[in-house]
Amino acid sequence: MISGFPAPMVYAITHVTQHVVMSLTITQPTLTSRQRFQAACRCLPTDRPPVWLMRQAGRALPEYRKLKETYTFVQLVQNPELAVEVTLQPVRRFGFDAAILFSDILVIPEALGQTYHFRETGGVVMDFAVTTAADIARLSVEHVVERLSYVDKALRLLRTELGDRTALIGFSGSPWTLATFMMEGGSVPKYSRALALFREDPKTYYLLAEKLTAAITAYMHMQADTGVDALQLFDSHGGHLLPAEFQEASGRWMRDIITAIGQRPAAPPVIAFSLGTHDSWHELIATGANVIGVDWQTSMAEARHAVPTHIGLQGNLSPALISDATPADVARETAAVLETMRGRPGHIFNLGHGLTPGAKLENIAALVNTVHAFKS
Repeated sequence: MISGFPAPMVYAITHVTQHVVMSLTITQPTLTSRQRFQAACRCLPTDRPPVWLMRQAGRALPEYRKLKETYTFVQLVQNPELAVEVTLQPVRRFGFDAAILFSDILVIPEALGQTYHFRETGGVVMDFAVTTAADIARLSVEHVVERLSYVDKALRLLRTELGDRTALIGFSGSPWTLATFMMEGGSVPKYSRALALFREDPKTYYLLAEKLTAAITAYMHMQADTGVDALQLFDSHGGHLLPAEFQEASGRWMRDIITAIGQRPAAPPVIAFSLGTHDSWHELIATGANVIGVDWQTSMAEARHAVPTHIGLQGNLSPALISDATPADVARETAAVLETMRGRPGHIFNLGHGLTPGAKLENIAALVNTVHAFKS
């Protein structure tokens, strides 16, 4: 009995209160994966952080490896229906909040006129190296969007397939990262040509960066037109630069791309991921990215302290854990990252780089299940 109220009235009040609470519980809307991801990109409240993983499509999945018995990597990228299938495979298996288009950053050099192929033993080979101003002059921005129409079709198919349930992410490599590949190909012990060009002949480097910026901007606009929920810029080679060099070699060009995207009506948010640039927080913030990806070499506590709360943070479990640890280890370390970021708006759970081919399915499941069970 509540003091001052007769017993029948106490019952009525209690009954009504329980009914109201029950009604609120029943009618409270549940966020879809897409809504959760969209909210986190804009640093709005979510029930839990959304989760997706870089390189979640392909590599570790047996259903992807089965396709690779019939099709080459390039065939999978350039056939829209096959690209859609590979993109959806990890979403079906693990229930990620976002799907990222299965593609490659080297589609931009190819659309510019520099084709690539993969060695039988692994590694990327560019059909010619871009090393001089004359090589740069051979590259044409004019038909980039037309040549990448297969990406446009794949994204439109994905948007229809995913509907309002799951978010969709498009992407590109950054100008600096693409320049390093265009000058040396892939799988080299140490990338040095782009760095030497930037340091010794910046005027020529700027010619290449300008063309790449124009091409990437057009490509990102094309992807935005398909209804993607976010665009990610991969600056995977940013760590090759000294902190004092980052702005001129990489940061300013990413800023130009992000600024151009931001001028669109209903512009999708942009995630900037720059590997090994934890000493360049100011420059990463200055790109104007809505979300900054944090690599596994940097603590989320440091990122949380350095980055303003109106900018989201994505990351940052070590990919090595997914390949080498046990599910219990992965669950524990995932929970530690989640607790570090508790209460910080705009956290998107991810790895600190992409999944490796040796990633264990049970460890991916442990990661995803831990995030799904977390309550903000």
